[in-house]
This record gives sequence, structure tokens and C-alpha cells, in this order.
Amino acid sequence: MKALILSGGKGTRLRPLTYTGAKQLVPVANKPILWHGIERIVAAGITDIGIIISPETGEEVKAKTGTGARFGANITYIIQPEPAGLADAVKVARDFLGNFPFIMYLGDNLIENQLTPFLETFKQQHLDALILLRPVSNPSAFGVAKVDAKGRVLQLVEKPKQPPSNLALVGIYFFSSAIHEAIDQIQPSARGELEITDAIQRLIDLQKAVEARIIEGWWIDTGKKDDLLEANRIILDTQLTADIKGELDSQSKAIGRVQIGSGTKVINSAIRGPVIVGSNCYIENCFIGPYTSIADGVVLTEVDLEHSVILQDAKIRGIHQRIVDSVIGQRSELGVASQRPKAIRFMIGDDCQIELA
Repeated sequence: MKALILSGGKGTRLRPLTYTGAKQLVPVANKPILWHGIERIVAAGITDIGIIISPETGEEVKAKTGTGARFGANITYIIQPEPAGLADAVKVARDFLGNFPFIMYLGDNLIENQLTPFLETFKQQHLDALILLRPVSNPSAFGVAKVDAKGRVLQLVEKPKQPPSNLALVGIYFFSSAIHEAIDQIQPSARGELEITDAIQRLIDLQKAVEARIIEGWWIDTGKKDDLLEANRIILDTQLTADIKGELDSQSKAIGRVQIGSGTKVINSAIRGPVIVGSNCYIENCFIGPYTSIADGVVLTEVDLEHSVILQDAKIRGIHQRIVDSVIGQRSELGVASQRPKAIRFMIGDDCQIELA
């Protein structure tokens, strides 16, 4: 069994962050989104992993993620020259996949469920495809499935105007090698892409064994800022444990589940968990509220911050208004010339410098 993780695409919904980097490397709880998926796959016993990368951001993905040794896996990187659809990604990876069954995992998705029970179902029932579904309130924004009472998939439609159900396809699929024949028999959609929904529908038309399971835990596609913040909140809420390696002075306090990395100094500040702070940060005269992730090397002085994600080496100084629901890019600098007593929200890309006047 192999795995194929998709980490290409242009990340348009997370711009400006993704003008300068891959969306799958944006951190959730100080860990790249992509790494959460890798860990889920390895936990299911799959260690031979191919990662689809784009020419624009692929080198960054390779440099940050490496050979896979840190995960107990072996990673092969595969370039998809153009973002021509999920089925095209499978086509590009055919040499890597061979005739092995595989799991396809969209690298910007996060789920609560473990993969092992679904993998066992796929293997034990000798399926050609197993798809994961979740009820949603806006099915027209997703690929949508119609299934019968036994879980057999009857129909798949990509972003339909009139959805046949409210069951959206989660970005995780299990396939036998039969998917390659199905992809060879489909044509690009109206948007010019080879759709994986069309390929699965072709499996159904060929009377292959295609079933679905509904996941009960949370599922988040982190393609937008609010989804990213929600994923950060959920993971901090459910997975964070208290662990303080940094230095807090006598005027500072950490309340609840707070994790602080080595080399970080906290001076005259309060941190109320769940909060994760990376290594070698400097925090002075601040209040850091719940559901905040602060990456390595961040400098915060005179800041009131909560429910936000601050990326590596960012600097925020002298902003006395409360910063909420914000994503601040790597190496960005925020300062203030005058104060206005109201909350402010940011989504700021890498290398920015901003002053509030």
C-alpha cells in the first residue's frame, strides 16, 4: 500500500500568505498542515509516500519536509507541471504508484478520525475505491455523492448547482490500481481539469466496487483564513499538553495548557491557554489569549493577542488594540504610530511591514 499526498496548487484562497510559499506549509499549532497528514498516514502503517509538488513551491516543500525520516517514512517528490486536477495528479504519479493500491490525501485537509478503520474496510472488502463523506450545509461548493443504504456510491457530481445529497467528499480517497484505467477514459471538465469525481464515476459505470463511509469527527479544508484559524483552535483544544521549556520571569504567568519552547523569554506577560509558543521567542508586556500559535523566533512587545496564528520571525510591537482572528506571515513587522481603541483583524503575508497611524 502506498500513499499520494497532493501538495501542489496555487493556494489562491490563502493569499497573500501563499504568494511566497506553499499553503500546505502554513502551520497549524506550529506544525505545517502537510505534516499532520503525513503523520496520519504513517499512523495507519503506510510509509511509502509520494508527494505531488508544483514547480513554484516544490523546492520549499522538499526543503522543509525532507526525506520522510522524521516521520518514519520514505518520501518521493513528484512534480505536477500544471494544476490540472486531482485525477491528473494521479496520472502524473503513475510511475511511482505502479499497480499498488494507494490512499490519496489532499495535503490541506485535516480530519479528526484515524485512517486505520477505513483502510481495513478497503482491504477486507477488496474495494476499487472507498471515499469518505461528511454532511455539509453548502454541498454546491464540493464534490457531492449519492449513496444507497448499504454505502454503495450511486453518483458523484463536482460542485453541482442542484446537489443530489448533502454529502461532500472529504479530500481522502482509497483506490485500487483500477483507478488508472478509469482516468484514461475521462476527459477534462468544463474548467479544464481531470476531475477525480469523474474518474470515480467511471469506476461506478464500469461496475467496479465503489463504496463510501461517513466520517463522524471534524473535517476542515484549510484553504481559507477562517478555516485555518478553526483548525488551529481545534488542534490546540484537543491535542495540546502543557510543557514549558522557556523562561518566565516572576511577573509573568502561564494559565492552563501552555507550551513554550526552549530559548523563549517571557517578561511581565500573561499567557492563557491553550497556547503554543515556539523556541527563541521574546514576549514582553503582553497578554496572549487562548487559541493562539506563535512560531519560532517571534518578537511580541506591548501586544494583546488571541485566536491568531503568528508565523516564524514575525515582530509585533506597541499595538495596544486587541488583535484577534489574525494570521501574520513570516518575517512580517507590525508597529503603531497612534492607538485607536478597537479590535483589529489581519491576514498578512510574508515579509510585510505595517504601521497603524
